[in-house]
Amino acid sequence: MTRIAIYDTTLRDGSQGEGVNFSLQDKLLITQRLDELGIDYIEGGYPLSNPKDEAFFRAIRDLDLDHARVAAFGMTRRRDMAAEDDPGMKALVGAGSPVITVVGKSWDLHAREVLGVSLEENLRMIADSVAFLGAAPHGPEIVYDAEHFFDGYRKNPDYALDTIRHAAEAGAAWIVLCDTNGGTLPEQIAEAIDAVRQVTSVPLGIHTHNDGDLAVANTLAAIRRGATQVQGTINGIGERCGNVDLCSAIANLSLKYEGYELLRSGSLTHLTEVSRYVYELANLNFRNGQPFVGASAFAHKGGMHVHGIRKVVHSYEHIDPSVVGNERRVLVSELSGRSNIAEKLAEHGLQHDSELMARVLARVQDLENEGYQFEAAEASFVLLVEKEAGRYQNWFERLHYHVSVEARDGGDPITEATVKLRVGETIEHTVSEGDGPVNALDGALRKALESHFPKLREMSLVDYKVRVINARAGTAARVRVVIESRDKDSVWGTVGVSENVIEASWLALVDAFDHKLSKDARQSASDHPEGKLASASSRG
Repeated sequence: MTRIAIYDTTLRDGSQGEGVNFSLQDKLLITQRLDELGIDYIEGGYPLSNPKDEAFFRAIRDLDLDHARVAAFGMTRRRDMAAEDDPGMKALVGAGSPVITVVGKSWDLHAREVLGVSLEENLRMIADSVAFLGAAPHGPEIVYDAEHFFDGYRKNPDYALDTIRHAAEAGAAWIVLCDTNGGTLPEQIAEAIDAVRQVTSVPLGIHTHNDGDLAVANTLAAIRRGATQVQGTINGIGERCGNVDLCSAIANLSLKYEGYELLRSGSLTHLTEVSRYVYELANLNFRNGQPFVGASAFAHKGGMHVHGIRKVVHSYEHIDPSVVGNERRVLVSELSGRSNIAEKLAEHGLQHDSELMARVLARVQDLENEGYQFEAAEASFVLLVEKEAGRYQNWFERLHYHVSVEARDGGDPITEATVKLRVGETIEHTVSEGDGPVNALDGALRKALESHFPKLREMSLVDYKVRVINARAGTAARVRVVIESRDKDSVWGTVGVSENVIEASWLALVDAFDHKLSKDARQSASDHPEGKLASASSRG
């Protein structure tokens, strides 16, 4: 088995992505999670660039990492300055990390035009920096990142290879070849690596960017040509179009090829969990179509596809989703056949009711014709099934709601919502102010219901999306509102459609509360089987 070292640069290269900003606490939490996954190297940042990265290297000393080695990142010494006098070199040594990654120029264009140095001085900068850092106290492992290597190799192969020789002879433990501009093709990656292997025996790594949408393909090409380290980021976040997505690279190397050993044994099942954890801390939306770990990676919508997987699961899936910690999803839409509905009903113990299946399918098709979509609103679909099956429990009766917005000169608008409900024999009439109509309605609903259903306090709204369905109708167009909610153990989506955006929001919001109450009731019945009979009789 060939060990492939995984080098994660989410905290440094990933943080350069648009809209990404990690706090110090975020960086420490992600470091712990990556260590648990079995990542070999975690690049923490550039200790000279900002106080946060400097603080990270102080704080990381108190973390008890079980496997990963933390790397400090920096550039070669400045021109015409001894390495021991260079502030960047001193900061790298001062970080005290067991690994130091230093980046140097491999493209003669960058040496001359960007750094403004002679080609000979650039070679000295590389060699001096690697040698100085390698001689630092406690013997740090030196990773040399050859920036723009593949562009440099295409333009001036002899010089690009000369930079590699200087880094290797100065004592680099790894030489990582970087496709910094992300425009190289897989066959060009393979050709260049073959050439590098002729001039050095130092282990090679690959660092690709995704500007040509080829980062994963280029990474795999490099590994197949003998590279044994992969640098990338979780979810592929990073500058411009991002870095190689480690989730895809790891899954492909683990599952599609034989003879490679990655991560820790058994940790691949946590890949989806780690992907979504990083999305959450980065405050980014999940990429549903992301291979292996995305919510849609194993989602089936076409009736023919669902019919196939009900007979042979791998007929429409390239791997078992559970291997990477993901799950199969069957979507419901106007494209659905009976197989989709049958699969969804089976999840609720209703798989043998053909009449119900027909009613649900007809209802879904009618609603989607009105503008509803249930792919991102499975909670609303579950409620639809419960109603069609006669199992729906009406937790509260909606009597009236009212929303008003008052705008004052020179001040922020004030939104107020009033809600009137019947809960059992009790009438609740509540009012709440909010930052907008949905926030105000949510507050009023909570005031009305939380005294009756205390577990609603666990629930929060995490996303709100509005889409105009028939734009040609102008201001009279229908809108579709999708609300995403969560509690301590799950996330669910609900949908509402109306010509009035507040009404559409109200419908989706009520479904969200309904789903939470029904889910808690099912959980309570499961935890206390003696309560099932009473719950069933209360529904009549």
